Amino acid sequence: MTSLSLVSADQNLPVDWEQARRLAYQAGRAAAAGAEEIPLTAADGRTLAEPLRALTDLPAFPTSSIDGWAVRGSAPWRPVGRVLAGGSPPPLAGDGTCVEIATGAMVPDGATALVRIEDSTTDDDGLVSGEPRRIPDWRLPGEEAHRGEELMPTGTAVDPAVIGVAATCGFESLRVLPEPRAALLVFGDELLTAGPPGAGRVRDSLGPQVPGWLRRYGATVTGVTGPVKDTLVAHLDAIRAGLEVADLVCTTGGTMHGPVDHLHPALAELGGEYIVNTVAVRPGFPMLLARVPGPDGRPRFLAGLPGNPQSAVIALVTLVAPLLAGLRGRPLPELPRVEAATDVPGRGDFTHLALAALDADGRAATPVGHVGSAMLRGLANAHGFVVVRPGTRATAGDLVPFLPLPLTPGERS
Repeated sequence: MTSLSLVSADQNLPVDWEQARRLAYQAGRAAAAGAEEIPLTAADGRTLAEPLRALTDLPAFPTSSIDGWAVRGSAPWRPVGRVLAGGSPPPLAGDGTCVEIATGAMVPDGATALVRIEDSTTDDDGLVSGEPRRIPDWRLPGEEAHRGEELMPTGTAVDPAVIGVAATCGFESLRVLPEPRAALLVFGDELLTAGPPGAGRVRDSLGPQVPGWLRRYGATVTGVTGPVKDTLVAHLDAIRAGLEVADLVCTTGGTMHGPVDHLHPALAELGGEYIVNTVAVRPGFPMLLARVPGPDGRPRFLAGLPGNPQSAVIALVTLVAPLLAGLRGRPLPELPRVEAATDVPGRGDFTHLALAALDADGRAATPVGHVGSAMLRGLANAHGFVVVRPGTRATAGDLVPFLPLPLTPGERS
């Protein structure tokens, strides 16, 4: 059986919460590699694997920003044609001539000014007069970007605006980092997957909810397996199957060293290496993150989440979210600061993550009730966690770090 190596010098000392986040993030960044080319329509939410550079000047040609006249020389002007968007007009060859022009149309060579339709008049002979405005009403080539100019650096999060820029440049696809794949294994003979709890059995709440958190943190969920029987053989089989299809295998329960806790022996059997083994945070103890050789030789990751539901979510936000940010090539987000609406106690030598709801302005956080490690009611009424560092407490009015949950717009408003 292979022994696991440890990041911390002492296996019995839990890692500081902030350090654990950094270690998880660094592991993800180190493993982020490769790129794939996907259509623009599929790129929302991905990360650029290379800089986005302009394929041509933007605009690529002088472009009218008004409906009116493209004129040459002094008024009055004799109309000699019309230019619509999408056309390539001939040059204006003589002074005293003009063409009617539409917004977005190419300004013909030889034009000296544009005159808005509302600033012009046409006499009985059909001659146009008017005054151009002081600020030219056309966009010049390269006004927004020059050919080859870097518009977005590697690591940019692709959103609809970035997709729009790429489309404007003429791209039909983008090279992006692969989306991490995650599998969930639910451990525990005591779990029910249907019906109400009773007679010593509890309903599994992590199998239904963890995939949603993983997707919100940018992973593609390959599947949920469980409940997995509380045997070492069953654990090994399930983990190996997960490693075949996923970059990250999340497990629930079994992170202690009790008679049916087989995760640590399974990791040893698989040649795993701890990145973090236990974190000094409450709730959330114990949790772990390990690097495990994949079937193709490429490293995979295993995140051991506690079996208690709220503790499992805290393990997700502590270890899994930073790991996925690193794998996706994203920065580790800085924690915003909010005002503590009430006192929040510390937890001695541990970081306290206190579930809290934000006010309508998002500036003040009030701790919610029902926050035991086995409870989920508080989580369902919270926007995130007030972070109280070891050896401290938060007093009402203090500015404190806040770790937001990845809620979608409109949720819990």
